[in-house]
Amino acid sequence: MTHLASLLICVGAFAALAMATERAQQDVLGRALSPDATRLLRITGWALLIASLAIVVGAQGWGLGLVSYSGHTSVAAGLVFVGLIASQRRKG
Repeated sequence: MTHLASLLICVGAFAALAMATERAQQDVLGRALSPDATRLLRITGWALLIASLAIVVGAQGWGLGLVSYSGHTSVAAGLVFVGLIASQRRKG
């Protein structure tokens, strides 16, 4: 259960960090967000990554927790990347 929770949190974190970029905002929303909204997305993304790290390290300890966290972040970043590509291809 810890792995699933951490992975889902990491996906949310990377989605927030991706949407904090102007290019993703233009691609997904068709417009750029305000600087305050962009800043909030960045803060949210980093906070979620830290929360995920805390969950995994709390459950598995620093040794195995960091290894699991590294895998979760890699998979989550890949999923968000593929999602952005798929949404762009679906548009046209």
